[in-house]
Amino acid sequence: QAAGLASGAAEPPLLPDNEPDGETAELPPGIAEVVGTPEEPGKLEVETQPESQSTPPPEPQAAQPHGPKGYVVLAIGLPGSGKTTWFKRRGVTPLSSDMLRTILFDDITEQRYQGLVFSTLRSLLRARLIAKMPWNYVDATNLSPHERRQWIKMARSFGYEVHAVFFDVPLEVCLERNRRRERTVNDEVMQKLADRLRPPNFKEGFSKITVVRVKNPGLETPLNAPQ
Repeated sequence: QAAGLASGAAEPPLLPDNEPDGETAELPPGIAEVVGTPEEPGKLEVETQPESQSTPPPEPQAAQPHGPKGYVVLAIGLPGSGKTTWFKRRGVTPLSSDMLRTILFDDITEQRYQGLVFSTLRSLLRARLIAKMPWNYVDATNLSPHERRQWIKMARSFGYEVHAVFFDVPLEVCLERNRRRERTVNDEVMQKLADRLRPPNFKEGFSKITVVRVKNPGLETPLNAPQ
């Protein structure tokens, strides 16, 4: 079931116990200084890429009966960091800026109307919150606290809890993956996006942060390597 655009009271867990290539760990030094410390309210998880493509999606978890009205999950990361794959792996169809570009302009690469794309995306999320949809996912880069603020403010105004999934993937890995895509982002633009990227912080209003990293970034196959 497409959980991002369809109804339902359960969410695929952010870190399934039966995922062979995932792991949960304490936040490593350095990142802890950015996203928060154990003394702050909020839940932190760390998982690694790549995930097994042969493992079936995990069983959904039941929503807490006395928890918040629902949840808004924001993906945070560069193009090529694995956001869309992460959602697909969990059987989730998120509200996506790429999806809207295709719907509005018949062109996923259209970049001239960013304001229109994201105002429409926010309107779609607002409609879902008005309809009291329990789980809501947003697939966009969401690089800075400024870009994330409106999502968080809207979600909390409706009584929803906000989760972040931060794709902490090296720029070099994102560049290599980007070059393999049919739709590529210029390397110079990628560098500018990387310069804007700021890890999420519990102080922004997140109640849960999941950090996704590349398990062995040095093992990514180079673009021109023999297969």
